[in-house]
Amino acid sequence: MPARSGCPFLGQQSFGDHAPEARDRDGIGREDSTWAEARAYLQLYHHEKQIPDRLADRLEAVRREIERTGTYWQTVGELAHGARVAWRNSNRCIGRLYWESLQLRDMRHLATEEEIFVSCVEHLRVAYNSGKIRPTITIFPPAVPGRAGIRIWNPQLIRYAGYRQADGSVIGDPLNSALTDALRALGWRGGAGTPFDVLPLAIQLPGKSPRLFELPRDAVVEVPLVHPVFDWFAALGLKWHAVPALSGMRLEIGGVNYTAAPFNGWYMGTEIGARDFGDASRYNLLPVLAKKMGLDTRSGRSLWIDRALLELNVAVNYSFAMAKVTLIDHHTAAQHFMRHIEREEKAERAITGQWSWLVPPMSGSTTPVFHREYKNAIFKPNFFDQKEPWK
Repeated sequence: MPARSGCPFLGQQSFGDHAPEARDRDGIGREDSTWAEARAYLQLYHHEKQIPDRLADRLEAVRREIERTGTYWQTVGELAHGARVAWRNSNRCIGRLYWESLQLRDMRHLATEEEIFVSCVEHLRVAYNSGKIRPTITIFPPAVPGRAGIRIWNPQLIRYAGYRQADGSVIGDPLNSALTDALRALGWRGGAGTPFDVLPLAIQLPGKSPRLFELPRDAVVEVPLVHPVFDWFAALGLKWHAVPALSGMRLEIGGVNYTAAPFNGWYMGTEIGARDFGDASRYNLLPVLAKKMGLDTRSGRSLWIDRALLELNVAVNYSFAMAKVTLIDHHTAAQHFMRHIEREEKAERAITGQWSWLVPPMSGSTTPVFHREYKNAIFKPNFFDQKEPWK
């Protein structure tokens, strides 16, 4: 789930690789910064929604609210469009063709950890949609200016534990070892010790300690992996969850920060087959597959890595198709991104992206996204990384 160059009329701004935070210095107060961001976004919103006659009144109302409170409450329309534009502006995402299809769940009225957890569970169910994955975003209350906001410690709603062993190895996903340690420090006793133990959610309200919540099993839909040719593949016991719901990023719309706003699209096959299972720093399954396939692993010249990687991705694509769960292959995704570029150029919006993220992690040069350059300028609304809350 996971555009742009400067445009004074629409209020879009390029900040290079990092968007600045509001700062009270050089005579520029936080309220002035919030107002500037709000004005830029509202100009964009009213232009793209083709309601320019309403802009002046809305700007005046927002200006007065910011002067009075330091922030402002966005309408549902402003929130929904802002979330969609944030997806459109996400330089790392190859799936932006579908940015307008993002469905909003406005949960800004929720106040307790329990309510937020229940809404996260409902998000997973709504997004799964009987296998026809629905791009969805759930937005919780915004951060108060100058204060920490609500945080979901987990970078995705569904993550597998990584249990560190005495010999330095990890059972499960090494990517999540630090998170697993942090959750255990909060009181989680751990799961069954398998490679695919689902981590509990840690939800933290401002000024409070985080609380742990176990996801119900029926909300975590997983796809068991099989191979269309290799009968032995199923015995490896591999699986992956169906919904990739990112939950650790900050959504910024018009000067308002939503520090808890889980959102999802659907998987591209190589995210699972090449990165999650293939990376040496993750599940590192390529040597396992190569051995089962009888490949010569003594030299890279045999291309055993490439052959094992291919069959691992074949299994992922095949298994999701058999389970009737939405997943896109990297060649189709690249073609879709080129269509997105055409649409954006027709709309007279500049194209930006982060090349290293847009190019698939296998067969990169066979895809059209490989053969062009992208400006990695950052525009708002957008999603931004946040510091891991346990650090």
